[in-house]
Amino acid sequence: MNKYKAYYAVAALFILVFAARSYYQQNGLDAGAFSQRPEDAYETAAKRDILALMMAYPDDVAGVEKSGDRIMIVMATGSRFAYDDGRPKSAEQKLADADVQDMMETPYPLQSQETLADSDPGRARCYALLKAVYGGSEGEVEANLTSVDIGCGSCPFNAKNGAAKALGAAFRDISELLKTDPSVYGFVYPLSGTFNYRVIAGTGQLSPHAFGIAIDLCRDSRDYWQWADRQQGQKRLAEYPAALVSVLESHGFIWGGKWAHFDFLHFEYRPELIIKTQCAKSGALRTWYDGFPDTDTVKGYIRIIEQAWK
Repeated sequence: MNKYKAYYAVAALFILVFAARSYYQQNGLDAGAFSQRPEDAYETAAKRDILALMMAYPDDVAGVEKSGDRIMIVMATGSRFAYDDGRPKSAEQKLADADVQDMMETPYPLQSQETLADSDPGRARCYALLKAVYGGSEGEVEANLTSVDIGCGSCPFNAKNGAAKALGAAFRDISELLKTDPSVYGFVYPLSGTFNYRVIAGTGQLSPHAFGIAIDLCRDSRDYWQWADRQQGQKRLAEYPAALVSVLESHGFIWGGKWAHFDFLHFEYRPELIIKTQCAKSGALRTWYDGFPDTDTVKGYIRIIEQAWK
């Protein structure tokens, strides 16, 4: 009997270790870094998410407050919203009502991919954050729009948080790319649109286009998961120029081509996800912020976060 008890204990331990490893890997952490309780790993992931958020929105995210298990993101305006509302959610519920933890839990891959994704990194959006930064109404968003040169004219984009500057810089790089690889032109032009105050088809949620932070490039019938099956999407992925994707990612844009619900023409300014991936650390972590830049600005953010946990 004791033999069987020992067997079940070992099996239970194996399951716990496997679950913890999966959690660490999901959040850009290394399982070998921790001999911690699950709540300690959660704390590390939360701190890293918040640090990436502060780096991505330096003029808007002022800090963080913690009371018990409740973690609140504090905006420069004084408004607050939960990092994690604590509610279990399905994938559909996360799309409809994401908190910051939902928004950032699936790491966005920066490497090129050869097969369609099985997850949707970045497709869940924390609307409290987007409204606080880019505008809480159509009028507020429109007041923040500016004109951006996209190489064959101009388009409206949100000037807040450097989004318009990032798009302009990306298109200057795209212009250089076209000089060496003219075949990319047909994937870019004519553009399909930027700002459009609308909801996502089939939902009641505002599109990122409504905030003026998304751009759709040249349209193809295989670009969108509701227009094409996965076999067609796979063929579109195989022909899509990786250099074009890399240029936009280098300026803080994520690509809908890396979603299971693929959207190949769609690029969206989401610097927090790019920063989180860039700062992910392989190997054992010496500190919770290991892998992040060692600058005075980042050190200041780290002090703010650590103070909230005291």
